[in-house]
Amino acid sequence: MIIRKPTLIAAAFCSVFASSSVLAKITADEAARLGNDLTPIGAEKAANKDGSIPAWTGGITTPLASYKAGMHHPDPYAEDKVLFTIDKSNVDKYKEYLSPGQIELFKTYPDTFKMNIYQTRRSASYPQFVYDATKKYATTAELVEGGNGIKNTAVGVPFPIPKDGLEAIWNHLLRFRGLSIERFGGQAAPTASGSYNYVGFDEQLLVEYSDPKATPEKLQESNILFKFKQKVTEPARLAGTALLVHETMDQILTPRQAWTYNSGQRRVRRAPNVAYDAPGTAADSLRTTDDFDMFNGSPNRYNWTLKGKQELYIPYNSYKLHSDKLEYDDILQAGHINPEYVRYEKHRVWVVEANLKEGTRHIYKKRVFYIDEDSWQVHVADIYDNRDQMYRVAMAHGLNYYEVPTHWSTLEVYHDLNSRRYLAIGLDNQEKMYDFSQSFNDNEFTSSALRREGR
Repeated sequence: MIIRKPTLIAAAFCSVFASSSVLAKITADEAARLGNDLTPIGAEKAANKDGSIPAWTGGITTPLASYKAGMHHPDPYAEDKVLFTIDKSNVDKYKEYLSPGQIELFKTYPDTFKMNIYQTRRSASYPQFVYDATKKYATTAELVEGGNGIKNTAVGVPFPIPKDGLEAIWNHLLRFRGLSIERFGGQAAPTASGSYNYVGFDEQLLVEYSDPKATPEKLQESNILFKFKQKVTEPARLAGTALLVHETMDQILTPRQAWTYNSGQRRVRRAPNVAYDAPGTAADSLRTTDDFDMFNGSPNRYNWTLKGKQELYIPYNSYKLHSDKLEYDDILQAGHINPEYVRYEKHRVWVVEANLKEGTRHIYKKRVFYIDEDSWQVHVADIYDNRDQMYRVAMAHGLNYYEVPTHWSTLEVYHDLNSRRYLAIGLDNQEKMYDFSQSFNDNEFTSSALRREGR
């Protein structure tokens, strides 16, 4: 199912394939491919036909010698030069390797938007225990009825050889990002003129699913995948506002649980609407709640189709953009972030299309996700409104946090084509670096803890 652009034939093939095997587990023979012709999480090990995408040889597995804990990560590819640049003058030449949304960005900002293309470096890697668990549960993992949850799996990528779009998006939702993490940073939504206000966050994440000691039985008993807490640290008028989320493994049994703390009222309240297309926190209505992390939450409002694979230019190895040598003014400008600090590479991606189910509502009628085969991170999302027009284009600028190791975004950018504005989430160049060495416990993710955080 490798394609350069999704075709009707490929789509029809995948639809038939998915409809006949949506509940089918992979066979032992299929699982035996993991770590052989496939990587431990299901990507193709081999290079592509012309060698522009090299073979995967394990990714980055140890920190650079120059790295010290707490640093913004030094660039292992700092000596790489730009191979070529795509701009309005030559975009048609490369459009088979661009998503429709990326092409729209060239049309929307013809004089300023460009893509610097670099050598492809397949740097993504995860700890060995993630690989081991992926293979261990590869033949048992399955979706619950309706696809709104998973069972009989833990720790690893649940569906390394996905049969349908739902399995592929669950791989993104459950990809390894560490165990107990504190993130510092913030977001900004520049106006059409480029002016912006910075909103700071302190976020804590406890991923029970990824604990090496997790088992399918323990996860089924707790029904918790992860717990997430977010506190606004600035500006003063928002400081102290806080959010707590408990994400469930089987969302039919128990939907997502959420609470908010309002610093003005000094009260914790249940927040059942922290889901789907509710506006994101302090985001100037430039993203929905389920846009966060490119896609999160229940997938039950969409029909999901696995379209196949495509070679695509995506943001990758974004160490330059991640650097603490940059100020936010260096990155943020009118229309889009500064393209001089963005590195694009050609990678193979899974193409997953989500179409709104009849009888349900969401401001997005269709979403197309381009998921990196080496990490299961959504790197590009094309988003359509209810008129079937391109509405938003999101891109995740990822890198390997090699002290873990994990592949995760350093910055996510959501472009709104109608307002000609964007939201940049994850700005951390002038903040402390993510701390993956925390040892949070459940008591820190309660409504009482949320109240303490707010104060």
